[in-house]
Amino acid sequence: MRKIILMMSVSLDGFFEGLDRDISWHRVDDELHQYFNDQCRAMGAFMDGRVTHELMAGYWPTADQDPDSPAVAVEFAQIWREKPKFVFSRTLTEADIAEPRWNTTVLSDVVPEQIAELKAQPGGDIALSGAHLAATFLRLGLIDELHLCVHPVVLGQGRPLFESPYIRLNLRLEGTRTFGNGTVVLRYSIDSSTGAVTGTSTDSSADAPIDSSAGTSTDSSADFVTGPSTDSATGQP
Repeated sequence: MRKIILMMSVSLDGFFEGLDRDISWHRVDDELHQYFNDQCRAMGAFMDGRVTHELMAGYWPTADQDPDSPAVAVEFAQIWREKPKFVFSRTLTEADIAEPRWNTTVLSDVVPEQIAELKAQPGGDIALSGAHLAATFLRLGLIDELHLCVHPVVLGQGRPLFESPYIRLNLRLEGTRTFGNGTVVLRYSIDSSTGAVTGTSTDSSADAPIDSSAGTSTDSSADFVTGPSTDSATGQP
């Protein structure tokens, strides 16, 4: 059975982006980028929300054609094009995905039975990114592991990765890796004997949307799976 792995970059105090969607604090050098590439190459598929996918699709398909692209970026471009991609969106349709589609499938909602079918298929694990999408997957108990890339920065304010006060997770540390720039990757599995512990909420925001059509931030560039830290407007490293 394949695993669903949430892969995200965060600050030391738990924010995945600062004010005004700032991710300039990401410390992605060639060593860390190569680690991202190696992890993504081993994955069987990527799962993202609409905004993240549109950002990625706007840059990575041709990134390796830029003579100024470093070798690690050229490598990731090839990985991204080849991997199956599942985009969760209530506003995007299959017809909206321009040709070539780059192995992209649009899903309108997170349906546990459908996710179970995808996990049962042969191949590598599935990388999930985006805080809104992660909140939905966590609430439904669909995430198996968390791979958090913790950058040595304290932001003090911004958007936290884990926003819902109604989800508690019991985790087991499966491994760590420290990089020369001070960044640390923490790999946790979720204790399946407890899963996600949820409270009762009367706040509709606890049931987070899987994408946003209102122009608000939906984790467009703060995820781990993109490889490099990317500019939120262009997708360029």
